Order: sequence, then structure tokens, then C-alpha cells
Amino acid sequence: MNKKLTLAIRIFFGVFLLFFGLDHFFNYIPFPEMAPEANEYFGNLLSTGAMQLVGVVEILAGLAFIFNKFGGLMALILMSVSINAVLFHISLDPEKIWGALVLLALNITMVYFYRNQYRELLRP
Repeated sequence: MNKKLTLAIRIFFGVFLLFFGLDHFFNYIPFPEMAPEANEYFGNLLSTGAMQLVGVVEILAGLAFIFNKFGGLMALILMSVSINAVLFHISLDPEKIWGALVLLALNITMVYFYRNQYRELLRP
């Protein structure tokens, strides 16, 4: 893939993650009302501090992609956040799944960009 396109996507995704990761601590994005079940589940995640952990992972992944350090590792760690966001929306709030799908698509793209770093892990 073109190096300039790869760089642009990596930086865009890094800024995207940094922006949304910092929101877990500063709450500057007004989120629309969710379905009651989704609201209850999300409230439980907030009360346990799980969403702050998600914020930390997003911030670290964003910085890793922006500075191109440990990006391959962070792409794998972030995959759990991406998949869980999609599953959350599929099961509890399907109308607002688009952001989670964008996160997952960008995360898959990053795993693809760093695929050469995984060869040793996947060797039989």
C-alpha cells in the first residue's frame, strides 16, 4: 500500500483514538440517549471504572499510532475494545453502531498495516 496513504490513515486513527480516549476523562462529547438496556449496562461500566480503562487503552493506542511506536502491539490490544464496542451496539443499541464499525474497520486496517510484525507469533 502507498506509504503516504498508510501514514495518513495511521495519523488519522491516532488522532481519532486520542480524541475519544480523552473524552472518557473530560466528557466533552455529548452522547445521545441510548436504549434503556444499553443505558443501564453502560452505567455499570462507568461505575466500575471499566470505561476509564478503555480510555487509557484508546489514548495509548492513539499515541502509538501517531508516533509509530508499538503500533503493532496496540493494534492487537485495541482489537478487544473494537470488537466489544460492535457487540455492545449489535445487542443493545443497534441504531448507533456506525461509530463502533468505523473503529473496528480502522483497527483491522492497522492490524493489516502491522501484519509483518506478527509473523513470529503466528509461526507454527
